[in-house]
Amino acid sequence: MMRRAYPLAFLTPLWLLLTACVLFVPKHEAPPLKQVTAEELTELLRQRDAAIHSLKGLFSAKVRGGLIPIASRVEGTVYYRRPNALRLRGFTPLGNEVFDFVQADDLYKLRLPLEGKTYAGHQSDMKDAGKLARFSQLSVWAVGGVLGTNSITRDEMVKVVEERGRYRLDVYAPATEETSPSRPLIRRLWFDRRLLVVQEDWFGSSGEVEATIQYDDFRPLEEVGSFPAKAMGEQDVRLFRPFKISLEDSRGQGSVQVTFHEMHHNQTIRAEDLGQIS
Repeated sequence: MMRRAYPLAFLTPLWLLLTACVLFVPKHEAPPLKQVTAEELTELLRQRDAAIHSLKGLFSAKVRGGLIPIASRVEGTVYYRRPNALRLRGFTPLGNEVFDFVQADDLYKLRLPLEGKTYAGHQSDMKDAGKLARFSQLSVWAVGGVLGTNSITRDEMVKVVEERGRYRLDVYAPATEETSPSRPLIRRLWFDRRLLVVQEDWFGSSGEVEATIQYDDFRPLEEVGSFPAKAMGEQDVRLFRPFKISLEDSRGQGSVQVTFHEMHHNQTIRAEDLGQIS
């Protein structure tokens, strides 16, 4: 009996040792990020911007907080035509129009049918139009990430760093005539390993984060002939756009989640689709 039990007593510690080795297999570490310069990321954003001449789509939005006091769920349409004509319309699930926002150059018009109000003027005056104007401004920022219109201008300064396994591109305001050499941080773009923008932070004049936008569910649109094939050596020739957007207003006014159901780009956009600004 003792001689038969001896092999089992010997194998038990061995089995535990092998089990421990399996449980403590070192995790596979992600390879280091490839070296990318701020100039390369800036050029990539400009290429993606230039690839879209027009876009129209259908979306639904879930709104939390006080951004829209009328409805918490909005169905909407978006129309865009280069260089800067944009129209956003929102409806309740029953089909009642909540807002109609039109933008062209530095002018805007915001119509609120359910309140019987209309605001128009320069975009710098939008803050006087109330919370729905704030919602429209945040929507413009979020849609800009889909269109690619949030690219870097020629007079803005950028700096790239690696952080948390992603590329972070800090965007600073253009230089002014003031004697101070410092430039305020106005935006921060986060790129993943595919060089897709997955997060965007907008900063206020005092340096605080004004809004954070998350981009997700990237899908390819139809191939765009004008988009450079294999940009930066390995970039997919297809044009990817996020179909889900989550926006958090850091001022505490609420959040918005946008899901696109359809996107059609580089098609004819009629003048009546874009509305009019008088």
